[in-house]
Order: sequence, then C-alpha cells, then structure tokens
Amino acid sequence: MKGIVIKSTGSWHRVLAEGRKYECRIRGKIRLDEIKETNPVTVGDQVEIEIAEGSHAIIKILPRRNQMLRQSVKKTGHSNVLATNIDQAVLIVTLQQPRTSLGFIDRFLVSAEAYRIPQVLVFNKIDLFDAHEMNQSEALKALYKKIGIHVITTSAIKGEGVEELKDHLAGKISLLTGHSGSGKSTLLNKLSPSINQATGAISGFSEKGTHTTTFSEMFELNAKTFVIDTPGIKEWGLVEMTPQEISDYFPEMRDLRLQCKYGSKCLHLNEPGCRIRSAVEDGNISQSRFNSYISMVEGKDNRK
Repeated sequence: MKGIVIKSTGSWHRVLAEGRKYECRIRGKIRLDEIKETNPVTVGDQVEIEIAEGSHAIIKILPRRNQMLRQSVKKTGHSNVLATNIDQAVLIVTLQQPRTSLGFIDRFLVSAEAYRIPQVLVFNKIDLFDAHEMNQSEALKALYKKIGIHVITTSAIKGEGVEELKDHLAGKISLLTGHSGSGKSTLLNKLSPSINQATGAISGFSEKGTHTTTFSEMFELNAKTFVIDTPGIKEWGLVEMTPQEISDYFPEMRDLRLQCKYGSKCLHLNEPGCRIRSAVEDGNISQSRFNSYISMVEGKDNRK
C-alpha cells in the first residue's frame, strides 16, 4: 500500500494511506549506512507500507521530486531534511522578537532554489513595527520582490494578511518554517480551526522564542491544500553545495556569472574582471545579498 508520511518523530512515522492513518516503524533493511541524513524518512515522503496485526512498517521510500534540507547541527557531515515533495517553501520572518537575520533568509532561499522550489517570505508581527521597522520591512519587501520572491505581510495576533496567505497556500503542499517565536504556530492556528498547535512566549532575557513544535507534521487545510509545520530553526547551514555553484542559486547572479573574465571558475571574491562585483558596485545587485553570498562561500555562520 502506498501512502504519504504526515508526521515523523524519529522512531515512529504517521502515514496517510487510502484515507486512513497508520503508525509505522521503518523496516530495518532500508536503514542504509550510506544515507547521510539524520532523518531518512521525512514528512512529505511517498512510501510503501506493509499492514500487519498490531505492527505496521515502511518497507520502501519512493523517489523524491525535491527536498528542503539544511546542515545537521548535531551530526557532522549529515543533513537534516525538513520536508520532501513540496510545491513551495514559506519562511516566517520577524524583524524583532526574535530577529531573523538577512543571512538566514538568504540561506533559506538558496536551499530552496537549489531544488527549484518556489519561495515565499512572510513578514509577521507587523503589529509590533514602529515607523523605522515599517520602513525597513518595506525596503526588504522591495529587495526580495525584485528578485522574484513572493512576499506577504501578516499579523498572526490580529489576523491581518492571513487570508492572503491562505489564498497563496491553496492547492499546494507548503513547508512553513522559521525561528522559534516567529509566530508560525499562531499563523497555522489561524489558517484552520482543525489545527491546534501550542504557542509560546518570547524569552525576555534572550528575546528568542521557545520551542513549541517538537516534530514536523503535515496538516490538511482542505482536500487539496496541505501545510508542513517544523520545529523552530536557529541556524541554517548549507549542504551539498560547492562554492562554485552557490551563485547559481542567486537569481540576480545566475545570468551574469558566465560574463566574468574567468567564467564559471570565478568565485566573485577578488578575481579581476568579475561581472558580479561590478553589478554590486552599480547597485544592480544589493550589497546585503552579496554579503550573504560571501558568507556562504566562506562558510561563515548565518547569524553574523
């Protein structure tokens, strides 16, 4: 029987198959040593399951059409797969309580672009913005819209922008992610009365959110619309990318990179005749995006 993984707790996986939900373990023979993923079975995976009295098993993981992954923070050389087989990736961004850095945003976008997954940025907590933060959010919205990113502004508490977000999710399987405390769970609860995710307060000491979502889980908004909630993410490390290919995943750089003097070998750092750096100097590529690019190539922390 074929189904889709809708919740993963590490040991157990909830699979939706033929209208029913089954709690399944992974059959031992598909736990391959060469898999460099902390979670070889992930929410969104299409799987084959075997139904037995009192014990159900996932016996095969079907090929993925895409995946959203980041570097594991606990296991060196491994990746953590957030979701698979998705139609779009949605990042909940906050300018305060907690602050989402531009480096984190750009790493999210690059990771999605690597698998040609459409990206959406949701600027949440607009009810907390002062005049300066409102101007900052408008500048960031313009920056990301210019490179083709869909941008939505919301207030999860007041319900502002929720209908626009719901319309953009319609008919798709969407990954929703962001920092703990970004309002992701509150937004999910607003999207459907059937979703009842726990919400937490921001720590006054650190101004960071507390984890309220423990495991990734897929929720059904209607027969054709699904959203995948994930635990809050602090860091976003890139995986399976060489420094030479990272600029491919910046839309504003992709068409220019081969115009560099050294073509595909140019890393756009200090090489002569670099078309990318010229575009930054001319204002055609934003300095903040270029700074993010440099940090990725040099392997620096996304929080800087």
